[in-house]
Formats: sequence, structure tokens, C-alpha cells
Amino acid sequence: MTSTTNKVRGPRIVAAAILAPALFLSACGSPVTDGGGGGGGGADSGEGGTLSIATGGTGGVYYPLGGGFATVIRENVENYDATVQETNASVDNMLLIQSGAAQLAFSVGDVVADAVEGVNDFESGALDICSLGNIYNNYLQPISVEGTGITTVEEMKGKVVSVGAPGSATEVAALRTLEAAGLDPEADIDRRQLGVAETVAALRDGTIDAGFWSGGLPTGALIDLAADGDMVLIPIGEYAAPMAEEYGEYYVEEEIPADTYEGQTEPISVIASPNILVAATSMDEQLQQDITTALFENKDQLIQVHPAAEEMDPATAGEVPFVETCPGAQAYFDQAG
Repeated sequence: MTSTTNKVRGPRIVAAAILAPALFLSACGSPVTDGGGGGGGGADSGEGGTLSIATGGTGGVYYPLGGGFATVIRENVENYDATVQETNASVDNMLLIQSGAAQLAFSVGDVVADAVEGVNDFESGALDICSLGNIYNNYLQPISVEGTGITTVEEMKGKVVSVGAPGSATEVAALRTLEAAGLDPEADIDRRQLGVAETVAALRDGTIDAGFWSGGLPTGALIDLAADGDMVLIPIGEYAAPMAEEYGEYYVEEEIPADTYEGQTEPISVIASPNILVAATSMDEQLQQDITTALFENKDQLIQVHPAAEEMDPATAGEVPFVETCPGAQAYFDQAG
């Protein structure tokens, strides 16, 4: 476990590695309010159409990677187009799948598990969802800047802290981490609910003291903050085990490798959770297989959109213990394995 705080310094670097504009921008459209999902002749019935992919904010990983997924689907799944929705991420994405306003969605493991069990944000009822694969790990990255005096989660007490956008996996994991550190998120911090881009802006202008972000490595918005020379990454790996014991095996201690961000000279111990690509169980089984095949067989193309795609591995992508793998996806994983 790393117990030191990593101060990230260095000159501004180009974030072009995070986005391949020609590949990504062509796949993005306006937010979709009705994707016609849920079967019954909708976009996921196997009869063709446009699939909507629920992603996250533009400063994170879901949105650009979702754009890459849309391009791959358009180019490789016959009779289908795809677009991306900008959303508040995981919780909202599950609700979009439930309503049929999206046919594919990114979500972090803890939120997917809650949706399957019908607990917490899903107390109105368990969702009929399945997994098209474990795509990559999310890393919960608590950040501050020099001058705040914050080097641990405990030192967030009495400070202004963003816990992530409402309805996001960041918010879920951040609140659980604060509690694991002995803080009451309602009483011990001045709580804000900002997306990653807004969190970075608020740290820069001094309206918040710290923030949380759950996303892949590296995250574009944090690359920009690191370029300022005063970003502080706060280690939290020590809380992974107690959180896993209380909530489930989707919390594990992992390190953000050294040099992930400019000037970050040491690895930082944080909490990681798997990112799952989710669909409704009513999606046509052959369509499930075609989508999964297209995405995993075009991994190199997706890496050009975001390096998080390097983690896509058909040998392990179906090993998600807290949600059923979609039968079409499992057919591809069995064949690829």
C-alpha cells in the first residue's frame, strides 16, 4: 500500500493520444431520448437500426471510447448504425437501458451489481440486464491541488469536496470511500456534485478543495490539470478491502502506474472497479454476438481512440461474477478462448 501523496508536476502535454478525432467525432451525435430498445421491433431486436450507447461526460473515458465503439459497430455490424449519448454515467446509464432510451451502456461494477440486485439507486426493482464484457478497469482517483493541505481522505473533513456527478459511479464509490475513512459525507464535508471537467475547473478557481473521479487511465481532464504543475493524487488503496467486504468483490486495490500523468514519479495505490458494457437481456442474441465480436476483434482501432481499450481481453471479459454474461457475448468469448 502506498501511503505517500503524489504531486504531479510538469509542462503541458498534448492530449491527442486520448482522442483520435477522425475516428471518434464521426460517431457522436446529439443526445437520444428514445432509442426504441427493449425488444418488440426496437433497435436491439436484430432487425437493424440505430443503437444508442449511453456513455458519460466529455471529460472522461466513456464518451470518447463510446464514440469509438459506435464507429466500429457502424463499420462491422450489418444493418446497424450507432450514436453516443453524453450522460452522468453509470447510474443514469442503467436507467436508460431500462427505459429503452439506450441499447448499450457503460457502467462500473458496483452500480451494475446494485442494478442486478435491485438495491440502493435501483430499489424500485432489479433490472433485466446482461454483460457484453468487462472492458477495462475504472480507477477511483481522488485529487486536490497544492495549497489545500489535503494529502489524505481524512484531511477532506471540513473542506469543499466534489464527489462526482449525480447518478455517476464516481459518486457511489466516493461516498463509500469517505465512509470507509470515517467521514460522514453529509456532515463532514461541504459536498458538491460535479463531473470531471467541472471538478478540474473548480479546483483551478479555488471553489472546491478536492474531488473524486472514477475513470480509466489516463483521463483527459486530469492530464490537463496535471499540466498546471500542482495536481495532488491522494492514495486510497487501504480502503479497498473493507469496501469489498461490505459491498462486494468489485472493489480491489490497484496502482496508478508511475508516469501515468505528467510529473507523476511514483505509483499511487487506489481503488479499481471493472467497467462493464451492458445491454438489456431482451437484445437479440445474434446481435449480442455480432457487437461483441466487432468490438473485441477491432481492439487495435479502439486503442487509437483511448488507451484504456488495451485492457480488452476476450479470454477474461466474460468473467464477471455479479452479472450474467449475455448469451451471444458468451458464444463469442467461448469461440475466441
